[in-house]
Amino acid sequence: MKLTEIIQPDAIRSDLESVDRDQVIAEMIDMLVTSGAAPADIRDELLTKILDRERKSSTGFGYGVAVPHIKHPKITKLTAGIGLSERGIDFESRDKLPVYTVVMLLTPADQPEDHLQAMETIFKNLSKETFRRAMRQTQSNEQVVALLDDADHHRLGEA
Repeated sequence: MKLTEIIQPDAIRSDLESVDRDQVIAEMIDMLVTSGAAPADIRDELLTKILDRERKSSTGFGYGVAVPHIKHPKITKLTAGIGLSERGIDFESRDKLPVYTVVMLLTPADQPEDHLQAMETIFKNLSKETFRRAMRQTQSNEQVVALLDDADHHRLGEA
Protein backbone atom coordinates (compact mmCIF):
# COMPACT_ATOMS: atom_id res chain seq x y z
CA MET A 1 0.00 0.00 0.00
CA LYS A 2 1.31 3.45 -0.91
CA LEU A 3 0.75 6.83 0.71
CA THR A 4 -0.63 8.20 -2.56
CA GLU A 5 -3.26 5.44 -2.48
CA ILE A 6 -4.28 6.38 1.06
CA ILE A 7 -4.07 10.18 1.20
CA GLN A 8 -6.94 12.09 -0.43
CA PRO A 9 -5.31 15.00 -2.35
CA ASP A 10 -8.38 17.17 -1.70
CA ALA A 11 -7.97 16.53 2.04
CA ILE A 12 -4.53 18.05 2.47
CA ARG A 13 -4.07 21.32 4.28
CA SER A 14 -0.54 22.68 4.46
CA ASP A 15 -1.64 25.46 6.82
CA LEU A 16 -4.12 24.29 9.45
CA GLU A 17 -6.11 27.19 10.88
CA SER A 18 -6.95 25.52 14.19
CA VAL A 19 -4.66 25.82 17.18
CA ASP A 20 -5.82 23.06 19.54
CA ARG A 21 -6.28 19.31 19.19
CA ASP A 22 -10.09 19.21 19.19
CA GLN A 23 -10.34 22.04 16.66
CA VAL A 24 -7.73 20.40 14.43
CA ILE A 25 -9.63 17.11 14.49
CA ALA A 26 -12.86 18.93 13.56
CA GLU A 27 -11.07 20.84 10.78
CA MET A 28 -9.63 17.62 9.36
CA ILE A 29 -12.97 15.81 9.48
CA ASP A 30 -14.48 18.75 7.62
CA MET A 31 -11.72 18.47 5.00
CA LEU A 32 -12.47 14.78 4.52
CA VAL A 33 -16.22 15.45 4.28
CA THR A 34 -15.68 18.28 1.78
CA SER A 35 -13.41 16.06 -0.31
CA GLY A 36 -16.14 13.40 -0.48
CA ALA A 37 -14.14 10.87 1.55
CA ALA A 38 -16.70 10.83 4.36
CA PRO A 39 -20.46 11.37 4.25
CA ALA A 40 -21.61 14.68 5.72
CA ASP A 41 -24.35 12.96 7.74
CA ILE A 42 -21.78 11.23 9.98
CA ARG A 43 -19.53 14.24 10.51
CA ASP A 44 -20.59 14.81 14.13
CA GLU A 45 -20.44 11.09 14.93
CA LEU A 46 -16.89 10.86 13.53
CA LEU A 47 -15.89 13.89 15.58
CA THR A 48 -17.35 12.44 18.78
CA LYS A 49 -15.74 9.02 18.28
CA ILE A 50 -12.31 10.40 17.42
CA LEU A 51 -12.36 12.84 20.34
CA ASP A 52 -13.47 10.06 22.70
CA ARG A 53 -10.57 7.94 21.47
CA GLU A 54 -8.13 10.84 21.96
CA ARG A 55 -9.32 11.35 25.55
CA LYS A 56 -8.64 7.68 26.32
CA SER A 57 -5.23 7.59 24.66
CA SER A 58 -3.56 10.20 22.50
CA THR A 59 -2.74 9.34 18.90
CA GLY A 60 0.22 11.71 19.14
CA PHE A 61 2.98 9.13 18.95
CA GLY A 62 5.82 11.61 19.25
CA TYR A 63 8.33 13.32 16.96
CA GLY A 64 5.75 16.00 16.09
CA VAL A 65 3.24 13.55 14.59
CA ALA A 66 -0.32 12.42 15.39
CA VAL A 67 -2.43 9.84 13.56
CA PRO A 68 -6.07 10.00 14.67
CA HIS A 69 -7.98 7.13 13.08
CA ILE A 70 -11.37 5.46 13.09
CA LYS A 71 -13.24 2.60 11.47
CA HIS A 72 -16.88 3.30 10.59
CA PRO A 73 -19.56 1.32 8.70
CA LYS A 74 -20.56 4.35 6.57
CA ILE A 75 -17.02 4.92 5.31
CA THR A 76 -16.92 3.13 1.94
CA LYS A 77 -13.26 3.57 1.01
CA LEU A 78 -10.12 3.72 3.10
CA THR A 79 -8.82 7.26 2.95
CA ALA A 80 -6.77 9.79 4.87
CA GLY A 81 -6.04 13.48 5.04
CA ILE A 82 -2.99 15.43 6.14
CA GLY A 83 -2.92 18.64 8.12
CA LEU A 84 0.22 20.64 8.87
CA SER A 85 0.66 23.21 11.61
CA GLU A 86 3.52 25.65 11.64
CA ARG A 87 2.78 26.61 15.28
CA GLY A 88 2.44 23.09 16.62
CA ILE A 89 -0.52 21.59 18.46
CA ASP A 90 -0.68 20.07 21.94
CA PHE A 91 -1.90 16.52 21.25
CA GLU A 92 -0.79 15.26 24.68
CA SER A 93 1.80 13.20 22.81
CA ARG A 94 3.89 10.61 24.58
CA ASP A 95 7.01 12.75 24.24
CA LYS A 96 5.09 15.91 25.36
CA LEU A 97 6.26 17.78 22.22
CA PRO A 98 3.92 19.72 19.90
CA VAL A 99 2.47 18.03 16.82
CA TYR A 100 3.19 19.57 13.42
CA THR A 101 1.91 16.79 11.15
CA VAL A 102 -1.52 15.19 11.58
CA VAL A 103 -2.63 12.27 9.41
CA MET A 104 -6.29 11.33 9.89
CA LEU A 105 -7.25 7.86 8.66
CA LEU A 106 -10.83 6.76 7.99
CA THR A 107 -11.48 3.08 7.26
CA PRO A 108 -14.57 1.04 6.43
CA ALA A 109 -15.52 -1.00 9.51
CA ASP A 110 -15.39 -4.26 7.56
CA GLN A 111 -11.78 -3.78 6.39
CA PRO A 112 -9.60 -4.24 9.50
CA GLU A 113 -6.72 -5.74 7.49
CA ASP A 114 -6.62 -2.70 5.19
CA HIS A 115 -6.71 -0.45 8.26
CA LEU A 116 -3.67 -2.19 9.72
CA GLN A 117 -1.83 -2.09 6.40
CA ALA A 118 -2.55 1.62 5.99
CA MET A 119 -1.39 2.34 9.54
CA GLU A 120 1.80 0.40 8.87
CA THR A 121 2.45 2.42 5.70
CA ILE A 122 1.77 5.71 7.46
CA PHE A 123 3.94 4.88 10.48
CA LYS A 124 6.76 3.46 8.35
CA ASN A 125 7.09 6.83 6.63
CA LEU A 126 6.40 9.05 9.63
CA SER A 127 9.06 7.17 11.59
CA LYS A 128 11.74 8.51 9.23
CA GLU A 129 13.25 11.81 10.30
CA THR A 130 13.91 12.77 6.68
CA PHE A 131 10.22 12.38 5.80
CA ARG A 132 9.02 14.28 8.89
CA ARG A 133 11.47 17.12 8.26
CA ALA A 134 10.52 17.34 4.57
CA MET A 135 6.82 17.36 5.50
CA ARG A 136 7.35 20.29 7.88
CA GLN A 137 9.16 22.23 5.16
CA THR A 138 6.37 21.94 2.59
CA GLN A 139 4.64 25.19 1.71
CA SER A 140 1.69 23.96 -0.34
CA ASN A 141 -0.66 21.04 -0.88
CA GLU A 142 1.13 20.34 -4.18
CA GLN A 143 4.45 19.99 -2.34
CA VAL A 144 2.84 17.56 0.11
CA VAL A 145 1.54 15.44 -2.81
CA ALA A 146 5.02 15.48 -4.42
CA LEU A 147 6.58 14.42 -1.10
CA LEU A 148 4.13 11.52 -0.77
CA ASP A 149 5.05 10.41 -4.29
CA ASP A 150 8.77 10.66 -3.47
CA ALA A 151 8.22 8.53 -0.35
CA ASP A 152 6.24 5.93 -2.32
CA HIS A 153 9.06 5.67 -4.84
CA HIS A 154 11.84 5.64 -2.22
CA ARG A 155 13.33 8.92 -3.40
CA LEU A 156 13.89 10.16 0.17
CA GLY A 157 16.85 9.39 2.39
CA GLU A 158 16.44 6.81 5.14
CA ALA A 159 17.52 9.01 8.07
